[in-house]
Amino acid sequence: MTELLSEKEATGKAKEIFDEIKSTFGMVPNFFRAQAAVDPNWLELNWKREKEIMLKEGALDRKTKELIAFTVSTVNNCQYCSLAHESGALMAGATKDEINETKKVIELFASFDSIADSLRVPCDISPDTLRQKNK
Repeated sequence: MTELLSEKEATGKAKEIFDEIKSTFGMVPNFFRAQAAVDPNWLELNWKREKEIMLKEGALDRKTKELIAFTVSTVNNCQYCSLAHESGALMAGATKDEINETKKVIELFASFDSIADSLRVPCDISPDTLRQKNK
């Protein structure tokens, strides 16, 4: 099993980042503990990325970002991440019905993607074709 840096063992940069993560999430997830155990600079890099992409206000709200992260994690078969982001989506206001509908969409498009790829269906719609149509 992977080594996890505990809050008690964290010093220096790792402790500073753990404090910030804990103030944001109310805990330090094992995902960040594992990175800190390997290299605090790696932890720092990925915490900055988390803040910039997931936590910063942008065109997408937090619930939508968490549902996307849940989808990607499910498709990539990452149990840790899919459970974490399903929880994150719920904490960001997603309902159980929204989570279940997301699961249905994931399953549907895993199947549709397989069909399209196995049949080598040529794509007849893209952002470029839409832009040309609207000119």
